Amino acid sequence: MNVEPDSTAVVVVDMQNGFCHPEGSLHAPASEAAVDDVTAFVSAARDAGASVVYTRDVHPPEQFEDNHYYDEFARWGEHVVEGSWEAQLHDDLDVREDDHVVEKHTYDAFHRTDLDGYLDAHGIDDLVFCGTLANVCVLHTAGSAGLRDYRPVLVEDALGYIEEAHKEYTVEHADWLFGEVATTEEIAFA
Repeated sequence: MNVEPDSTAVVVVDMQNGFCHPEGSLHAPASEAAVDDVTAFVSAARDAGASVVYTRDVHPPEQFEDNHYYDEFARWGEHVVEGSWEAQLHDDLDVREDDHVVEKHTYDAFHRTDLDGYLDAHGIDDLVFCGTLANVCVLHTAGSAGLRDYRPVLVEDALGYIEEAHKEYTVEHADWLFGEVATTEEIAFA
């Protein structure tokens, strides 16, 4: 599968201490294991000239206090609280000054963020997704990208998850409904 580096961004979803570090409150071993695969893939994409975007799931402590229904703290417990160690990107990631970092407060990195504007301003049409959790923030952000007429590609072997079945569902659903799926070896930046 070919992607044009000049119009492509690799979107690294939520590779943060809270999810990828053993001391994180929502640590998933598969998310921790994905750090090396994500880092290697980002390096190859960057070398080819693709843009790199990192998302960070960040919750102000009071975010859900007055909500009618949506409350991630009730569902998952308190996690990646604003200003905390958990909310920081994992130390093994090679985040550079010219990478774009999106701070989001929901599963979808397009919801009330500058992501769409950044991509539009940089002429980016294709988004290659890796990161965690496959069936939560990766799926919702990639699906949202497809609805916005970006070409979403999920990198099947660079996704974190809680259960293998969650990842399998995600890649099948994405391939069937709104995007494409490939492995790191199948994606060529050319």
